[in-house]
Amino acid sequence: MLYKRMPIEKESPEEIGYDNIKYNLSESSVTDIKMSELNLSLNDLKLEYIGHRGKAELRQLIVKDCNNLNKENVLLTNGAAGALFIINTSLLTAEDHLIVVRPNYATNIEVPRTIGCSISFIDLQFEQSWKLDSQKIAAAIQPNTKLISITSPHNPTGMLMSEAEINEIILIAEQHSIYLLIDETYRDTCFKTPYPVTATKSKNVISVSSLSKAFGLPGLRIGWLITQDEILLERFLAAKEMIYISNSALDEEVAYQFYVAKEKFATSINQKAMLNFQLLKEWLHKETRMEAVLPQGGVICFARFKEDLNIDTAKFYNTLLNKYQTMVGPGHWFEMPDSYMRIGFGWTDDIVFKQGLENISAAMIESLN
Repeated sequence: MLYKRMPIEKESPEEIGYDNIKYNLSESSVTDIKMSELNLSLNDLKLEYIGHRGKAELRQLIVKDCNNLNKENVLLTNGAAGALFIINTSLLTAEDHLIVVRPNYATNIEVPRTIGCSISFIDLQFEQSWKLDSQKIAAAIQPNTKLISITSPHNPTGMLMSEAEINEIILIAEQHSIYLLIDETYRDTCFKTPYPVTATKSKNVISVSSLSKAFGLPGLRIGWLITQDEILLERFLAAKEMIYISNSALDEEVAYQFYVAKEKFATSINQKAMLNFQLLKEWLHKETRMEAVLPQGGVICFARFKEDLNIDTAKFYNTLLNKYQTMVGPGHWFEMPDSYMRIGFGWTDDIVFKQGLENISAAMIESLN
């Protein structure tokens, strides 16, 4: 496999350096949690090889509200990115075909490209409020289609598919004996997803999530995949064992202790993000050069310059970062024009967020042609 770096990672805040960004609106998650906030008990933890499927108690907690799932349906992975890599490399070869929604998180596209399979893109449109038309998926199916890849709540737009829309795609997958991968990383973030984990609905569905986006623990690198298909889970486990055997015992224990008490953190996390969401709505109302479809899930919004705005986008992003020390996620991170930008409203406090929005306006003014 020929790997190449993805712009979203190469240009990420952690690569540029957090010290160089004073107003970070590029983050797609909630505020990172400090170890001192977690009240952990780790003195008796043995730093040994652990069960390859992951800590049983944590796996059971993850599906405790899922009527027809148990811990045996869950595989803990190295973040959601690890789960996505395992799924794609386990199911796809160069002879296979994939249907993937775009824009999307880069891994959902670049890993299949690296494998060399053929891809049909279902491109979401701003003018249709980023809604996914299930009939376009049905029309894209080929004899060698192995996988349909979607996200809901959607990254980077914050679009949330309804349960009826999800069910339509599941039916298509079942009718054609195709797997449906649904990246549900944002299902527990602020706006609550009003239907169960999608893997509960069918053996054809593989759900993916993590502790990174919704709970501010990206440094733990704990994600998971869920499937009712026992044979498929065994294949995914084999892939995990070949790549890194098991997760870190420390990471899984910290994740477990956090997950037991996660509701104590959820209220303040959500209040902070929703305060920023209100500031975002107010800014979009008065910032007449921008437009956006307001998100229904996650902590991100995919805004754009209005089409009649004559702006030098390269100058805008350069000015925004280097003069105003402010960062957003440019459109090319998601194979979209740089007239689009992902604005994250879950990571900073309200004072920093509000100033960051004002800096976007100032950089726009300076970049008009």
